Amino acid sequence: MIKLKKNAVVLFIGDSIPDYERTRPVGEGLFNAWGRSYVADVGSLLGCMYPEMGIRVKNVGISGNQVRDLEKRWETDVLERKPDWVSVLIGINDVWRQFDLQNMPKTWVMPDLYRKTLKSLIERTKPNVKGIFLLTPIYWELNENDAMNARVREYAQICREVAEETGAIFVDVQKNVDSVLNRIKHSCYFSWDRVHPNNPGHYVIARSLLDAMGVEYSRS
Repeated sequence: MIKLKKNAVVLFIGDSIPDYERTRPVGEGLFNAWGRSYVADVGSLLGCMYPEMGIRVKNVGISGNQVRDLEKRWETDVLERKPDWVSVLIGINDVWRQFDLQNMPKTWVMPDLYRKTLKSLIERTKPNVKGIFLLTPIYWELNENDAMNARVREYAQICREVAEETGAIFVDVQKNVDSVLNRIKHSCYFSWDRVHPNNPGHYVIARSLLDAMGVEYSRS
């Protein structure tokens, strides 16, 4: 059974993965305002399968964001909008900067800061919402010897632990990504740079979240 109730407001926040050409200042309304990411997939499926519920989807993802950027805009972009549910996908840039900007450590977000900030945001928000979906950061790669792959999985484990500690709903997107990657020859089928997914890749994320929401796909 779907966790969302009638007229629920679901707010999506994160980095470029949810952002993906959304409307500014808030991705909601006419003319594909949700953008082209999994947010649009989730919003479309909810609107198609539960039209009588009047569920509202808002997208405030911003490309390039790290968890400390979310902290700076959390009050205005989350709390002041008074959502019923919040979906958080953050962490890939926290990791990526450790690899593509190795000579600029001020751009890094190390595990302790990632954990502390993420946990603080969820604890601050949880009393004001029905629930929070915490999605793992994602890397479209199975090679265990890839250093960035190993690092992203470390941050995904932090998400799991933070969800357990705070009562957020943990969404193991990386597990589902691994499942589909095991059935193809190369990760570029889903993501050209192993970070930014294409349309099928976004739908893997969407299905992960819709499952966590309790969506009934056989509903007529």
